[in-house]
Amino acid sequence: MAQVRRFSDQARRARAADRLMARAGGVADVVDRLVAVHATDPATVYLAIAARLAGPGDAVRAVEQELYARPARLTRMLAMRRTMFVVRRGFAPEVYAAAGRRVAVKLRKDLLAFLAEGGGWDAAWLDEVEAEVAAALAAHPESSGAQLSKLVPRLREQVVVARGKPYEATQNVASRIIRTMAAEGRIERCTPAGSWTSGQFRWALAEPLPEVPAEPARAALAEAWLGAYGPGTEADLKWWTGWTLGETRKALAAAGAEAVVLDDGTTGYVLPGDAETAEAAEPPAVRLLPALDPAAMGWRERGWFLPPDHEQLFDRTGNIGPTIWWGGQVVGGWAQRPDGTIAWRRLSPSHPAADPQVAAAAAELASVLGAARLTPRFRTPLERALSA
Repeated sequence: MAQVRRFSDQARRARAADRLMARAGGVADVVDRLVAVHATDPATVYLAIAARLAGPGDAVRAVEQELYARPARLTRMLAMRRTMFVVRRGFAPEVYAAAGRRVAVKLRKDLLAFLAEGGGWDAAWLDEVEAEVAAALAAHPESSGAQLSKLVPRLREQVVVARGKPYEATQNVASRIIRTMAAEGRIERCTPAGSWTSGQFRWALAEPLPEVPAEPARAALAEAWLGAYGPGTEADLKWWTGWTLGETRKALAAAGAEAVVLDDGTTGYVLPGDAETAEAAEPPAVRLLPALDPAAMGWRERGWFLPPDHEQLFDRTGNIGPTIWWGGQVVGGWAQRPDGTIAWRRLSPSHPAADPQVAAAAAELASVLGAARLTPRFRTPLERALSA
């Protein structure tokens, strides 16, 4: 029996630096390397990509071109863990079949229950409203949610939720209907109604995604994840995708994943023939990455790349804020102040050599941001302290 190769934390950090921090020539190339970019906070998409472009230049315009030009090379979609991601459009069918379809089914089920309880409307009523939305977008492409509500009056219907309870509330049906149609790939988000940091989008009809069977799609997604984030454990991949343990194990097997032993004694997995380790190049590169950056959200267990005092980097529900990476590890955090300057703090006392590079990266980031002012959607103790 072949001996299982050991994969140290140092080797994992070297691989993360090589695969997740390296500069790339184009926006789509960066997204390919990361597999999927978190898009819950719209600014994350732009800053995660800008930090990895060979020449950041006008990164905002470059990302917008890939997202909104026709034909676009990138698309937004609800997928893993019911989270919004930006993925390469050519990979979207696999991502949808592997993770997004289940989200869409759950959203439709919840929407029908919401409509029945709050307004007495059924699936036939919903079908009619959705047909009206599609017709409105065919006649008025790239309409905002507010514009759609004017074009389709029934989107302005209201529902009372939790009736009779202290937290009773009245909600419009528009946002949930539009969100469900988007999750199913029937409509898609286009240019934001505000600046590039806005979460309010215009909408357009979407091209139907090709049908892909679920199991091959899960194998393809597992293979992509292993190529970017391996070695990782079953628990890491299960968390990242939102799959069941059985689905995770089947996907790893279908991808031909090879087992390695990690420093903590747990079993990790890599792609076939990808178990060789390498030392990090010197000097390590600094990257200032945004809140919810894919590199920080690629694994469930993150102790191998976090500094000792990392609690300051997370909010109460586990969302990570803006981070400073040196090589393949987090050494601190950063924030934008009201005057536009980038404030930062190193949390790792053992890496003072990173400071000059951090200062240079902060100046580059301030240039990318220009007049834009950012407040992460999920604020952390360190981000709050630095931005004050």
